[in-house]
Amino acid sequence: MKKITPIILALTLTGLPVEGVAQSGFQLIDTPLSNPDNEPAPVHPIPHERQMKWQETEFYAFFHYGMNTYTGLEWGNGDEAETIFAPTAAPNPRQWLEVAKAAGMRGGIAVVKHHDGFCLWPTNTTTHNVTRSGNDFGRQTNIPRDFAEAARELDMKYGFYISPWDRNSALYGTDQYVSDVFLKQCAELAQYGTDQFEMWFDGANGGTGYYGGEGGTRNIDRETYYDVPNLRDSVHKVCPDCVLWGVGGEARWIGNEAGWAGQTNWSTENRGTAPEKNGMYGSENGWFWLPGESDAKATNRGWFWHEGESPLSAERLFQMYLETVGRNATLILNIPPDKAGVLPPASVSALQGMGDLLRSRFATDLAREAQVQATGTRNAGTMRNYMPDNLTDNDKDTYWATDDGTTSAIITLTWDKPKTLRYVSLMEYIRKGQRVKGFTIETSSDGTTWMPAAPNVECTTIGYKRIIPLNGSTSASYDSGITAKALRITITDSKACPLLHTVSVF
Repeated sequence: MKKITPIILALTLTGLPVEGVAQSGFQLIDTPLSNPDNEPAPVHPIPHERQMKWQETEFYAFFHYGMNTYTGLEWGNGDEAETIFAPTAAPNPRQWLEVAKAAGMRGGIAVVKHHDGFCLWPTNTTTHNVTRSGNDFGRQTNIPRDFAEAARELDMKYGFYISPWDRNSALYGTDQYVSDVFLKQCAELAQYGTDQFEMWFDGANGGTGYYGGEGGTRNIDRETYYDVPNLRDSVHKVCPDCVLWGVGGEARWIGNEAGWAGQTNWSTENRGTAPEKNGMYGSENGWFWLPGESDAKATNRGWFWHEGESPLSAERLFQMYLETVGRNATLILNIPPDKAGVLPPASVSALQGMGDLLRSRFATDLAREAQVQATGTRNAGTMRNYMPDNLTDNDKDTYWATDDGTTSAIITLTWDKPKTLRYVSLMEYIRKGQRVKGFTIETSSDGTTWMPAAPNVECTTIGYKRIIPLNGSTSASYDSGITAKALRITITDSKACPLLHTVSVF
């Protein structure tokens, strides 16, 4: 008979607030046999596997296309005649995704139903859809089908935006709308592929509209109206890796539409306490893993295509990347297709330029060439070690760690010859929770005398990824750089023993 070694749970009585007790009050005391790899205990909450895969997507596209493309509106009222949707050519979602891939994105989300209720696929839930469009190009449109097929062919992730608010439906505001329209539309979209990575539910819910001709205003409580637990369960049964954004409660809005997250940015947050107002920052002691997504426009007009619009410069888009992906958020960047159902040439050029900047500025990871040392290293287990070399082995599943109770440490990278340094990228092993609360970065030209780097940068949280411009500026981050033979990262504070899986230097 095998001997079963018990795991002893001890409740430590402390004077911590409730949040602190939730994080630290219960301690798992491991025997060698119960934890043969000497792995650190998690700091809860921690991400679900689908949230990890979503976060690893990092940077992806938003494609606002639909009835508003042809009316010039941003929010249609829902009374638009279906014949207004009349593309001048067959919409080409493959071209959208090809441009996104050239920009360095790993996926995209297509708007298939906005607040006007017009559906870009032949749904059984409403007649307000493409089957009544004004020409053959429109009537043959099926964006979910074509978008999903193109994404798979291009090896990109994909998902759909479906507005919970429906200003066309006479049923909106009643229970019948949720069961017979909204949930069925989500189920229809789930059938276009079980490999979807995100379903996007806008926060705009209730107000004035057409509502089947009755008009007026309809208000709902979005926290309860959409039967979110049932929605999540239903989608996850078909699409197990699909994160439900917004109303779905598995990722949060960063809180602005300007392409920036807070320099201090926790992936933990509390539902039901207006997280949108705190979206840029999260909450250090939040009860839920609710990571942030920043939605931003790559053009100077609205979310939908408008006559006379211009794209933002490649340099401005690169800044957005630094201030979102580089601050523990994801970036969903909107590129609106035009009336021909394609991305305009000017947008194509700007996005290609952004991709060129990402590829050139992050081309060579100088950390791979460095000798790496750390002041504290956790003892190895049977099948896992926690050595500093794990930081530069290009393996997200290995990590460096300190001993339990050690919440500060120094990581030093040295080179035989001077290098030109501009960016440092740090990545925590967030599968065991977000931990780091403070750090500093210094450089040395001789390996002896140290100078502080990254002036005016809040070196607080790290999370999934933190990219630090060493000159301290995200708007003019790429300058002549700092010439150094050594770089030092000092973790000054952490919730528990810090865990980093990657340090990169560019």
